[in-house]
Amino acid sequence: MNVVHLTDSPFYGGPERQMRGLTLALPAWVKTTILCFRDHASSLPFLKQLDAAGIAARTIGHANPHFLRMIADVAAELRRERADLLVCHGYKADVIGWVAARRVGIPVIAVSRGWTAHTLKVRAYEALDRRMLRRMDAVVCVSAGQAAKVARTRIARDRLHVIHNSVDPARFRNGGAAGRAMLEGLFSSPRSAIIAGVGRQSPEKGFDQLVDAARLLVRDDDRVGIVLVGDGPDRPMLEALVRASRLESSVVFAGFRTDVDRLIPGADILAQSSHTEGLPNVVLEASAAGVPVVATDVGGTNEIIEDGVNGFLVPAADPPALARRLLDLVRSPDLRQQMGDRGRDLVRARFSFARQAAAYEELFTAIVRPVSAA
Repeated sequence: MNVVHLTDSPFYGGPERQMRGLTLALPAWVKTTILCFRDHASSLPFLKQLDAAGIAARTIGHANPHFLRMIADVAAELRRERADLLVCHGYKADVIGWVAARRVGIPVIAVSRGWTAHTLKVRAYEALDRRMLRRMDAVVCVSAGQAAKVARTRIARDRLHVIHNSVDPARFRNGGAAGRAMLEGLFSSPRSAIIAGVGRQSPEKGFDQLVDAARLLVRDDDRVGIVLVGDGPDRPMLEALVRASRLESSVVFAGFRTDVDRLIPGADILAQSSHTEGLPNVVLEASAAGVPVVATDVGGTNEIIEDGVNGFLVPAADPPALARRLLDLVRSPDLRQQMGDRGRDLVRARFSFARQAAAYEELFTAIVRPVSAA
């Protein structure tokens, strides 16, 4: 079976790790090629990762605003690869990929990871995406929470499938000591505990809520350190908020990092303050690293975190609740250890790439066989 993935990949992040991990876990008889749009020069890190793993990948010839040419490019690549199936990731891929697949006469699947609605332009694209999902031969949602949102687009239920994101625990096996040293080096004085907030600093991630929680948390323990790892359009606002709250010695910005695999195991707690999520990769990663999580109960987060077992869930946009639960873990190293161990066990049992690949293999076969038979 020849499967082609189409993505508008801006960098090597969570969705790209999912594509790479899935491809490596699928059986050899599923041949995979990954196509990227050429809009982003920063897609090169993703292509380099795929090349290093021996996965066929390339960019298509045209980019915005040449949509008709982009469709023709994708259709040509599908014919070149003798593709049996196209898998689309993101709203641009969904629109262009659906048209190209129909031209070639092969089935097409969309992977729905979540919607952010953080700008008017994005809301318009996401509205178009909802319409396109109804036309797909199947839609894979990364969580039951996202599936509930997609179901409201009036898609046929038999075309809706939940296949969770996955994580490779081996990524975090040797990162603890080095990651801890790097995190401690970001502060001018020793910290009683280090809390990491990791992700794109954009409105839907709610990092301003984490800064507000940090202000409350530091009142109870001024030795706590909070590290914000990542970058994005909200960073200037967040830096101003930290200054206005006089938190410069307690909240530090690590910027975009390529060594998150080492940083996460070095933290005592992961804080996730999102307003919306599909199935947050960083929560999976923290759990795989044995780091307890305090997270907002949005999207599919409660499919990873069982409140009070391997972390705590709090309402979105509630900094006092977030601060209280973070303080509970700051004050109890034993509880952190217990929750971290339970999180690691849960990830190994339920969120492996082998399990994800088996689900995709079953779906691919079900979608392609009826077309082949016809």
